[in-house]
Amino acid sequence: MTDETTVEDFRGNSGPRGWRAAAETALYGPGGFYRRPEGPAGHFRTSVHASPLFARAVAGLLCRVDGALGRPAVLDFVDMGAGRGELVTGVLAALPADVAARVRAYAVDVADRPAGLDARITWLRELPDEVSGLLFANEWLDNVPVDVVEVDSAGVPRLVLVTEDGSERLGEPVTGEEAGWLARWWPLPAEEGLRAEIGLPRDRAWGAAVGRVVRGLAVAVDYAHTAGARPPFGTLTGFREGRETAPVPDGSCDITAHVALDACAVAPATPRTPSGTARETGERARELSGARLLTQRAALHALGLTGARPALALASTDPAAYVRALASAGEAAELTAPGGLGDFGWLLQPVGIPDPLEPGALQPGALQPGPEDPPGR
Repeated sequence: MTDETTVEDFRGNSGPRGWRAAAETALYGPGGFYRRPEGPAGHFRTSVHASPLFARAVAGLLCRVDGALGRPAVLDFVDMGAGRGELVTGVLAALPADVAARVRAYAVDVADRPAGLDARITWLRELPDEVSGLLFANEWLDNVPVDVVEVDSAGVPRLVLVTEDGSERLGEPVTGEEAGWLARWWPLPAEEGLRAEIGLPRDRAWGAAVGRVVRGLAVAVDYAHTAGARPPFGTLTGFREGRETAPVPDGSCDITAHVALDACAVAPATPRTPSGTARETGERARELSGARLLTQRAALHALGLTGARPALALASTDPAAYVRALASAGEAAELTAPGGLGDFGWLLQPVGIPDPLEPGALQPGALQPGPEDPPGR
């Protein structure tokens, strides 16, 4: 296995291969799941689709980054894995006019630009070379394909091979960098049938994304697990038309696995020169400190979104406002619910600025809850 594997290497190959290669083709190859016209929203629901309050909270975070950067003339917002541009569209709509006027908005996705998208949004297949502002990756890393390993009867972790119809068999023992990653981040007891996903490609993808941030904040939001609580049989699964299903790498369904965000948090950044070639710098390495993991519930609470119910007295003085506030509280409660979206992991990586979600970090002029939003606890 190498990090240079491409979709083209496997085009037309339906024989057994690792899950990483199979999913790469099934998701992003010609006719792949993420190139289908209905888009991800036709098959699963993320926080972005659950409520416009999520985009409003991200807009609030962008305002905090803006304040930390000293209100620059140009403020970047990058929606990584943009789907059909729902998040970036919602963020632009929620920003105060003076901030929106300075925002340079990017949506990054393998799919074609959706018809009717706001002309202010630049649609890209790859990240811009440099970002000064907020890079936000909502449920992107879980769709960076990874290989799956399974412990055989002798207690040896082996690569799981899969065919286009989803049939599996065990391949060669895991060696090299992949074996090193497993030993550090997801050590498997010598018990037959235990499984893990090798998160090394995600670490590298996140390091490359953070490496584009010159100053500002990079955020990854995803299904996640951390060391000490790894699922014993892995998390690889599929989604089709709103329902969880068996993962089959034929382009008919989403193929996803939860993310070892703690491993991503220590992945080295790989800055790029203007020519696009990767480079390592000690200066950048010193800047990339203070990565922090927290739950979506904690992150949204820090941004003023709590799901608290409106005061009952409002029902008497302004019934329509009470109904709106109650609906908003219900949406906020879903976004922060234990056992649901509230348990998603947020990985925050500040670059050259303080962590905007640390207590007391709210900047003057940052986006505040609107008059119909539920008050904080």
